Amino acid sequence: VTVGSGPRFVAFDGSHMWVTNYTDGTVSKVDVSTDGVTATVTVGTFPFGVTFDGSNIWVTNGGGTVSKVVP
Repeated sequence: VTVGSGPRFVAFDGSHMWVTNYTDGTVSKVDVSTDGVTATVTVGTFPFGVTFDGSNIWVTNGGGTVSKVVP
């Protein structure tokens, strides 16, 4: 699956994989049934860690910020 530049970590929300793209400052939403990217969301600079809390995707960014992405 081709995602953004500098993919680092992934999280699964039950139907999609979320991939942090470190160089792009984005997160890619990947449909696991089709292996296609369904969305690319801009988050903070240098996104690194990613997790799913049952409702939202949370991304840690360089510079000490956290982004909340609503699936």
